[in-house]
Amino acid sequence: MKSMRWGAIITGIFLTACAAKPQTLPPDVTKQVDKVFEKWDKADSPGCALGVYKDGQIVYKRGYGMADLNDDVPITPATVFHVASMSKQFTAASIVLLAQQGKLSLDDDVRKYIPELPDFGERITIRHLVYHTSGLRDQWSLLGLAGWRYSLDLITDDDVMSVITRQKDLNFKPGDRHVYCNTGYTLMGLIVKRVSGLSLREFTTTNIFEPLGMTHTHFRDDHAEIIKHDALGYEQEGKDKPFRMSLTNFDTVGATSLHTTVEDLQLWDENFYHPRVGGQPFLQQMLERGKLNNGEQLDYAFGLVVSKYKGLPTVDHGGADAGYRSDLTRFPEQHFSAAVLCNSADANPTGLVHQVADVLLAKELKVPEAASVKDPVKSNPASLTAEQMTALAGTYWNRENDGFERVVLKDGKLHIDLGGDEVHPLKASGEAHFHVGDVPWGDQVDIHFVPATTEKPRHFEQSFGGGKPESFEATLPYTPAGPELAEFAGSYISEEIDPVYRIIVQEGNLTLARLKNKNDTLRPAVRDVFTGDIGTVRFTRDANQHITGFILNAGRIQNFRFSRKAN
Repeated sequence: MKSMRWGAIITGIFLTACAAKPQTLPPDVTKQVDKVFEKWDKADSPGCALGVYKDGQIVYKRGYGMADLNDDVPITPATVFHVASMSKQFTAASIVLLAQQGKLSLDDDVRKYIPELPDFGERITIRHLVYHTSGLRDQWSLLGLAGWRYSLDLITDDDVMSVITRQKDLNFKPGDRHVYCNTGYTLMGLIVKRVSGLSLREFTTTNIFEPLGMTHTHFRDDHAEIIKHDALGYEQEGKDKPFRMSLTNFDTVGATSLHTTVEDLQLWDENFYHPRVGGQPFLQQMLERGKLNNGEQLDYAFGLVVSKYKGLPTVDHGGADAGYRSDLTRFPEQHFSAAVLCNSADANPTGLVHQVADVLLAKELKVPEAASVKDPVKSNPASLTAEQMTALAGTYWNRENDGFERVVLKDGKLHIDLGGDEVHPLKASGEAHFHVGDVPWGDQVDIHFVPATTEKPRHFEQSFGGGKPESFEATLPYTPAGPELAEFAGSYISEEIDPVYRIIVQEGNLTLARLKNKNDTLRPAVRDVFTGDIGTVRFTRDANQHITGFILNAGRIQNFRFSRKAN
């Protein structure tokens, strides 16, 4: 007890000493930082709030753009933002605190606390939920299939549970893969409530936010609640188009719904250096990375991603909901962090944080090893002939998640369709290497075309931010004629959701009609397989080759079965 008491006194003295000697950035440096946000520093645009933290202090904070375009309210460092999936670290922290109190174990079966969760024949633990390795299907995708319109229709915890409890299958065996899953964190929020007797909002306020002095931070579990100085979210349907409000409509917490400021986040960030909540064992647990059943270590920890930026270790997590984007990245070895909270769907806060780091950590950032030796091929990407571009065009298939992407020739240049008819130009970055053009995150995507070998067919490898590449194999073209398309038409139902899915032939295309959604054109990929906004639709046949139903695969939803209704 004495050591704990003296530890608290010493920490208090340190914090007081830091407060007595505030640090600030030189004017020429702040100008460089402000230039990073030049695009958002306008009176007729949404924007971002920035907080820069160094050695336990906020060394720079500023707002850029408007929090509310209706009433011309500017963004300030005190503006409150919905931070979407940045919320997950606080949900994970609550689970860790309950484990420290002996009220649960990370290796407990989730059904111990949520018995209404179906028994899939596989043991799912809380640890699986933390690391996104449970195999559960993602709640947002499930609700979309069931007819909910994301951020338009009210979504509650009960709504999430109504679709989760009807599931018949998992995406994969728990622990076999890491597939981002919001469902797990909503279930963790429910576990906190059932174990502690407090809602997640009450538990985090009592055990995290109040002890740290985060007076403008809480989980919003009532969509009708009024929050002072709250930023409205916005989106833009295209360049030079007017901004439109894009707001969340949630009464669900755990995976999302945290509201906070860049000023409050500094207090949470500093807890990772001088813990006032949880102590050292808490910090160690929060940063413990997951492992798959095959021993592969993940970058994902407890609602945090352990990574590197230009050679320096980082800990971060971003968020994206409706018109809100957020990121908090910590450089632990430099005791430096930056938080960027934005209220525009077009903002790229992770990129903005990195640009701030480029300015303020310029002397410490290192050139990544992969780029340390000058690569003449990458420095001088070869121009492709029309014949070469034609050879690269076509449909490509991801064997692991059943996703399809198309490379097309348009106006004499290569473009890629990542799904949903969103065609983006490909920018050469090296021999057979390309980035994606006209999107904020495009330069982080690397697409490497690889010719066929005796072991593998022609394919391309696609990676994001230097991460693990996904392989897309070239497929043979499939062009069914009108009578063949009619064979797929009919009404389809699933035991796991209520709406009827109707497939019709319309203007020479197979079209999917479903509740609260615009008609979705299904484009042929390979035999009996079509793709659309909904994902990949694989039709099934019986022994007589009659269509019996289809299986939907859509990223965070796998093996979702529909059967064809008679007549």
